[in-house]
Amino acid sequence: MGIVGALATAALLLAGCSAGQDQPPAKPVYDLPAREVRPDETALHLPPALNGETEFSLIGLAAGLHSLTGSHTEFEAKGQFVRLRLVVTGKGVSGILFDTRRQQLVTDSGAVIAVDNQAMTIKRQPDKFELGRGVRVEFDLYFDLPKEAKPAVLRAFGGPTLTDMKNLKGTDIKLA
Repeated sequence: MGIVGALATAALLLAGCSAGQDQPPAKPVYDLPAREVRPDETALHLPPALNGETEFSLIGLAAGLHSLTGSHTEFEAKGQFVRLRLVVTGKGVSGILFDTRRQQLVTDSGAVIAVDNQAMTIKRQPDKFELGRGVRVEFDLYFDLPKEAKPAVLRAFGGPTLTDMKNLKGTDIKLA
């Protein structure tokens, strides 16, 4: 048997070994129905990010909004409203008190912008809530940025954990 024959035999043996190996079964998943993106929003396809025991999935972004309309009022932006659609999921062994108002938006110039409390209230978005283990909550965050600013990063804070009771360090999630 020559070198070519030996290589062919080795290739067949290797192919036979790898084909016979059992692959772990795929984990079952929930089938969540797709939803249309809102007319003023861009869908984001970013990988989920963790902060402590909270998983963050950014799914939508709307920027350049000049005003917001609620059930009782219309509210003008000082600059421009930016809305982020966010899904948070509890990944820990126990629940945490999640604070939507603690999240921050960092602009392209490095300015750190807090959630706009008045906009959140007008649009009836949650303030603080108990995020239990395995619980998934979807909501909007509203920020009022200067007109020329561009949103660059969400600084996400999941809440206190057993290893970080003060949750001082957020997780930066790039929007692009």
